[in-house]
Amino acid sequence: MNERKADISRETNETKIAITLNLDGNGLSNVKTGVEFLDHMLNLFAKHGLFDLDISCEGDLGVDAHHSVEDIGICLGLAFEKALGDKKGLVRFAHSYFPMDETLARVVADLSGRPYLIYSAKIERERVGSLDAELIEEFWKAFVAHGRINLHIELLYGRNTHHIFEAIFKAAARALCLATRIDPRVEGVPSTKGVI
Repeated sequence: MNERKADISRETNETKIAITLNLDGNGLSNVKTGVEFLDHMLNLFAKHGLFDLDISCEGDLGVDAHHSVEDIGICLGLAFEKALGDKKGLVRFAHSYFPMDETLARVVADLSGRPYLIYSAKIERERVGSLDAELIEEFWKAFVAHGRINLHIELLYGRNTHHIFEAIFKAAARALCLATRIDPRVEGVPSTKGVI
């Protein structure tokens, strides 16, 4: 099997980002985005997805975290798309439920090549740590669009904002871990069209 790794670099007037991703890793991560709560989410995403992930970002945090969060989502999506390669033998579909104390999240993924996001998570608090809570949805929008992934994120219930986001990132990690696996029984790409 070919190595399923990707290196992505992207520089704009607002951010400078470098990402290294190994889909077949051990959950090792080194994430430094300048946004501590996002670092926490991406470290646990790598751990529970068994992805090896290095991310560095220099962003215009003096403005706010929006550009950094969105652009990291863009780059991580690009890394997934590149690392998946020709998608031969791919499991493609998966879902995961994740409980975090009083919270339960469900994430369903299809590596279809057709980006679409359903984000159904009503958040009561405006901030978690120093991060605007609304930016988590922007991260997932960017990730899905550039990874060409169909992703459904649902908060089934929960109250604590930290727990909600942690459950979402962990559920997404597990769903993507399963969807990105290679099944030796799958011949070619997993689509009756013959392409993804």
